[in-house]
Amino acid sequence: MSRKIRVLIVDDSALVRKLIRDVIAGNDDMEVVGTASNGVEAIRAVTELDPDVVTMDIHMPEMDGLTALEYIMRKHPRPVIMLSALAQKGATATLKALELGAVDFIAKPSHYPSAVKEVRDEVVLKVRTAAQASREVLKGRARPGKRGALAAKPAAHGGDKVVVIGASAGGPKALAEILPRFPAETPASMIIVQHMPGVFTRSFAGRLNSLCDMQIKEAEENEPLRPGVALVAPGGKDLIVAPDMQGGGRVELMDSQNRAGASPRIDTTMITAAEVYGPLSIGVILTGMGSDGAKGMEKIKNNKGSTIAQDEESCLVFGMPKAAIEKGCVDWVVSLEMIPDKVLELI
Repeated sequence: MSRKIRVLIVDDSALVRKLIRDVIAGNDDMEVVGTASNGVEAIRAVTELDPDVVTMDIHMPEMDGLTALEYIMRKHPRPVIMLSALAQKGATATLKALELGAVDFIAKPSHYPSAVKEVRDEVVLKVRTAAQASREVLKGRARPGKRGALAAKPAAHGGDKVVVIGASAGGPKALAEILPRFPAETPASMIIVQHMPGVFTRSFAGRLNSLCDMQIKEAEENEPLRPGVALVAPGGKDLIVAPDMQGGGRVELMDSQNRAGASPRIDTTMITAAEVYGPLSIGVILTGMGSDGAKGMEKIKNNKGSTIAQDEESCLVFGMPKAAIEKGCVDWVVSLEMIPDKVLELI
């Protein structure tokens, strides 16, 4: 039998610690090696127990989760999953945690104990995903770039290319590293599909916008795709690219049918973008667990568009790029830092 995933649970609530412990205990491939009730205890436990994965609450006494996370990622890097309140205030702190190096987050349910079913599958999936995260990538993640001066909003015109970027676990930090390298006048429209709940995507788009020269915003129903503008697919919705009257594309949104943790669906956006833009479509698949995006990349390739996958060495989790590569539909496999150059070369 293979070695179990060793999990450290950090939360100031004894009820939450028990909830997660019970979920972990119900799986043969993982075990709880310790618990902590604040950041100080968490740092000590990480040093002494060397867990494979840490689940970390954000708001705790003595030392909060963000402070503890920053220390852990600097001194003892390992996959950390944050526990976040599903609210706007929680979104801000959670996005900060992802910038500091957290692999992913789990939204706390609003009520206990009847909410155990709501989070059981998500906890198990994300612990297993986190356990596969690259320690080398965790050790070497660069800080996000800085934003330059704001540029004028580009005017829409037909014949522009569209770039669809899909990401999951590790995506928020990867996107914060590459998007600042696109100029304000980038002559293509862009769509970012990051697996993330709805309450977080608007704040996520705002944080990316503060780093970049390109305008980045959450996509809205019927919004046209415009060069120099990157639209973030809203959480809980699947973004469909539909043709507009000017020969370009526009946004249609529908409730996502995908399971929790894997929406918005990357495949949906890539497939519909390929249908509207054909050879003017570019698909980029970044770090993440699973295979979402592989069918979309295949559709782009079949419609004479271009496809790029992040390489294994720079991926936090190589699942999604690997699935696309194994389909034989990827034109270029490049490191994260080389993706902006390759996209700009193609457009």
